[in-house]
Amino acid sequence: MNKTSTQTAAGQMKVPLLDLTQQYKSLEKEMLTAVERVLSSGRYILGPEVTALEKEIADYCGVQHAVACASGTDALILSLRALGVGAGDEVVTPAYSFFSSASCISLVGAKQIFCDIEPETYNLDVKLLEKTITEKTKAVIVVQLFGQCPDMDAITEICRRRGVPIIEDAAQSLGAMWQDRRAGSWGDLGCFSFFPTKNLGGAGDGGIVTSQNSKLDERIRLLRGHGARPKYHHEELGLNSRLDALQAAILRVKLPHLSRWTEDRRRNADIYRESLSETSVGLPVARSSAYHVYNQFVIRCANRDDLRAHLQQWGIGTEIYYPEPLHLQPCFADLGHQEGDFPVAEEAARETLALPVFPDLTQEQIRYVSDRIREFATM
Repeated sequence: MNKTSTQTAAGQMKVPLLDLTQQYKSLEKEMLTAVERVLSSGRYILGPEVTALEKEIADYCGVQHAVACASGTDALILSLRALGVGAGDEVVTPAYSFFSSASCISLVGAKQIFCDIEPETYNLDVKLLEKTITEKTKAVIVVQLFGQCPDMDAITEICRRRGVPIIEDAAQSLGAMWQDRRAGSWGDLGCFSFFPTKNLGGAGDGGIVTSQNSKLDERIRLLRGHGARPKYHHEELGLNSRLDALQAAILRVKLPHLSRWTEDRRRNADIYRESLSETSVGLPVARSSAYHVYNQFVIRCANRDDLRAHLQQWGIGTEIYYPEPLHLQPCFADLGHQEGDFPVAEEAARETLALPVFPDLTQEQIRYVSDRIREFATM
């Protein structure tokens, strides 16, 4: 049995939502060597480790440029700033996503224009996109939620025709593809997170912005370092959003293993699908043109909270991503939205539940989780 699970005398198995200890143990020597390399160098902020990571991520995503920053949230803020988005502007974003997909808009002084989602993929509903774009729209944030890209061909056609830049919020989707192109290579800018729970996670916060545009790349580099060029000469108000060299070194150790870890996640998803195919639980839909990387394996259940309590009783970790849609968050009350405005997002918030899907999960653990779900369905 994998060390991430333990069996009690009563037959209960502990299955955490995420366990990074096995990943660390497999890479411990390389990671400690990388940390020692940084500590002995005396270069702790930016520097050669960050420069090398930027090139490696750019190559991985198939783009010309990548700028590392302090977090995925900062990646979004920097991208909006680089596009000149500010007061009086509107930015389209899905009504169902992590908070940063909307908060970044307020933090640059612009207004959120929410769009409802597809019930199958939880991504922005492309059929609704065009009517949300107005003469005030200065960007569309395309969230690639849970590890799957939406129809990037259709979104690109709409946005290019309307002259609106695309920001890919690919925080959960490093390595995901639509057709034969990776997340982060479709839009004007691509934003990724290296939060520890991501498919490529650091030992703390971190983020990166990808692009094919040299001018946008240069502007984001300026903005992430207080807007200073040269040092101590500040052209504009920027952020202090630099990636630590320690994080870059750790991420560089992990990056060569990402493709294998992704295949492990996809294998785990396939086992869940086979195990739960005869139940009434709604399973994730993977589009035929999409390569899903399963940062999360999200099921649907009308009595989700009862199912979660049942699984918790059996030692199974779960999480709700996300219990409240963005348009109903208290901090956005001034936008005037109410329940019923984005019904698909609201239904997803009531019904979705993420199961363990991390690479080191064993088939035994997945069968155990599936058995408990089938038991609940017959109760």
